[in-house]
Amino acid sequence: MRTLTLNLPDTLEVADNELAMLLASQLYEQGKLSLGQAAELAGLTKRTFAELLGQYNVSIFNYPATDLARDVANT
Repeated sequence: MRTLTLNLPDTLEVADNELAMLLASQLYEQGKLSLGQAAELAGLTKRTFAELLGQYNVSIFNYPATDLARDVANT
């Protein structure tokens, strides 16, 4: 696993675990990480990560709308 060091302003009042969750949820939403990988990045279990995704306006169902429309049309 790679390590990234960021210099954040002292005025930024965000906990480290919150920053990890923000990054993990965005990478999950973009399809760059699986649910398990994102949970590991956030330091959480898959279940806990999945339960918290809604607080970040990220759907656990990472399914493009175009695919959904196509699937509905095929039924």
